[in-house]
Amino acid sequence: MNKALVWAALFAISLNVSANSLQDQITKDYPYLDKLYKHLHQNPEISFQEKQTAKKIAGELKELGFGITTNFGGHGVVGVFKNGDGPTVMVRTDLDALPIKEQTGLTYASKKTQKDRDGKVTHTMHACGHDIHMTAFVGTARRLIDNKDKWSGTLIMIGQPAEERSGGAKAMLKEGLFEKFPRPDYNLAIHVSADLKAGTVGVVKGYAMANVDSVDIVVRGQGGHGAYPQNTKDPIVLAAQIVQSLQTIVSREISPLEPAVVTVGSIHGGSQHNIISNEVKMQLTLRSYSNEVREHTLKAIKRMTSNLGRAAGLPEDLLPVVTVLDEYTPAAYNNPKLATKLIGVFEKTVGKDNVIELGPEMVGEDFGRYGQVEPKIPSLMFRLGTVEAGKFKKAKDGKLRLPTLHSADFAPDPKPTIETGVATMSNAVLELMAKN
Repeated sequence: MNKALVWAALFAISLNVSANSLQDQITKDYPYLDKLYKHLHQNPEISFQEKQTAKKIAGELKELGFGITTNFGGHGVVGVFKNGDGPTVMVRTDLDALPIKEQTGLTYASKKTQKDRDGKVTHTMHACGHDIHMTAFVGTARRLIDNKDKWSGTLIMIGQPAEERSGGAKAMLKEGLFEKFPRPDYNLAIHVSADLKAGTVGVVKGYAMANVDSVDIVVRGQGGHGAYPQNTKDPIVLAAQIVQSLQTIVSREISPLEPAVVTVGSIHGGSQHNIISNEVKMQLTLRSYSNEVREHTLKAIKRMTSNLGRAAGLPEDLLPVVTVLDEYTPAAYNNPKLATKLIGVFEKTVGKDNVIELGPEMVGEDFGRYGQVEPKIPSLMFRLGTVEAGKFKKAKDGKLRLPTLHSADFAPDPKPTIETGVATMSNAVLELMAKN
């Protein structure tokens, strides 16, 4: 037999043995991860209140030998493990849950409550899969430390608070994440998917998630008796005109080839049938990819609301007030070269049929901030399937409606989801930090 073919065969066998070895390790480690997952699932903490969650994640990393910094950018955790010369790779998980009452019926369902931002007691739930993210994160750390002879460089693992409120990444960067710790050559993260089968992963090349802005509008008027509208300036009528006019920003001011969303999610005004109120409060969410579209949309909202107020006959001191909240999330961009490289790794890990190339979405994720710091860092967030195989088939056949993320009914299939997350993320890091 040709020597080159013999060496190629031996190399292929060694890769297969290595892959099987890692998978065997993950399978043996799953009881530990299952216990951790159920603990995290039962003890969710909402944004800016992730104290015990952060303590748990920090403890897991510390036990593995990571140098640990806590309370970084809020309840953020930074773990650093130096393993010789080589690239620096950052793996990120989010820590926070949502103010939702779980209705999954699971034996380990969350029954926890906390006070929300307004001081009201609310039920809490990991309805966006951050408990899966954290478990796969810890599982990855455990595999990489147990296989540290196979990689070289600096591994940074961060637990980020307040992803759901779009404040955690900003706070960690502001506190000096890339100045006080080694600056990454690559950033990696996982996000669960509510419509991909457990055991699969999805990857987007380029823009994966959108710019997100939250905007408040206070529409003011001059109230009075509902029987004498001629003596008032009705803010409810003006608010209705504003809602209608805002829709023309996307349809008539932005190119059809540029994605954009303007959604009025909340509108409140008035107190009684026969009273014309003094104000109406509106809450909007805006989505885009390009900075140009984002800026145009914000300017158009201010222009339209002011001029509609003038057209209604309001004095300048009663024109609508537009406030852009300090909760901006920049678009998450997956470096195409990095995505292509890791797609190959994922295909070797879970099989080509289980790696799905996805299109961009208009949801937001503040992981995108880490890749936008100049000089920009190649970053990738990939999707992790969560749907049990039988339910996935029923949904595909139109016999079942799957709950979405942020639903009180969202319940991942833990074992295949977590094992796939650990395997794909571990192999991604091993690829980027492989010893020469």
